[in-house]
Amino acid sequence: MSTPPPRSPLKAGDLVPEFTGTTESGSSISSADLRGRPAVLFFYPKAGSPGCSIESREFARRNAELSAAGVRVIGISVDPLEAQRVFREDCHLPFDLIADSSREISKRFGVLGALGLARRTTFLLGADGRIVDVIRSWRPRHHVDATVARMAGLAPSADPGEPGPNSPPS
Repeated sequence: MSTPPPRSPLKAGDLVPEFTGTTESGSSISSADLRGRPAVLFFYPKAGSPGCSIESREFARRNAELSAAGVRVIGISVDPLEAQRVFREDCHLPFDLIADSSREISKRFGVLGALGLARRTTFLLGADGRIVDVIRSWRPRHHVDATVARMAGLAPSADPGEPGPNSPPS
């Protein structure tokens, strides 16, 4: 996969960019693997940092609720595989973490910050491969609460292109 050019942050209605990443266990996850069911991709700055630990543990605490709704949760940071593995074990996370040490996935989603870390951003993905909503906030718990509220509000008749309350204006 070649390095994509930097891009502006993605928004509700955009197609999920193509990507392939390696999880902390060494398995591969691609954007194609996420089609057919809703998913949450949450980007966080640094594995093991206080805010990222709070956010990840909150997603773990609410994971059964999201799973029951058919939603798959995946965390992504620019940390290397070993750091992701340790972070998953330390926080007892029941979902995969992608090690984006090349920063290619963060660039494709437009979340790579000036310091080379991913900005705290959560993407809610529809089963059709489109972004349903984007949550941007420095408050870690806000991402989880907003994600659960928005994913619970998705009904088969809902318009996946309609931005949620935390989406940037069009």
